[in-house]
Formats: sequence, C-alpha cells, structure tokens
Amino acid sequence: MYTNLKLIIWRSRMHQNKMAQEMEMDEAVLSRIINGYREPTTEQRRKIARYLDADEEWLFARDIELVRKRNRISDEL
Repeated sequence: MYTNLKLIIWRSRMHQNKMAQEMEMDEAVLSRIINGYREPTTEQRRKIARYLDADEEWLFARDIELVRKRNRISDEL
C-alpha cells in the first residue's frame, strides 16, 4: 500500500475517477495502484507524481508494516 499516495489524494479531496480521467488512465488500474494491489510502471509513477505535484519517491514509498500484515493475513487463509 502506498500510504503517502492515499494520504495526498484524501487531503486533496480528489476523486479517483476524475483523477484517472484527467490523466487518461484506466480507473481500475489507478485504484489498484493506489491500494497497493498493482505495481505502477515507471511511466505511471511519473504521470501520477506530476499530476499530484509530489515527489515520486515519497509518493510511492511503501508502508512496510501494512505490507507485512497483509502478507500474514493472506498466509493464514
């Protein structure tokens, strides 16, 4: 999960569907990227960072604890 990405979108009160439309990106793909279910391509990372006017590296920093927790839950299933 990209916590910083989710945070900046939440703070801006932006809707994912509008964001996807303006970036000419599939809304489902954007949603999967935001929620950490899909790794963005280099071009997608750049496009999202430019759109949000944010540092790409900061924006796509992983929340390691959430990743570990998600992996433990899926291992238990």
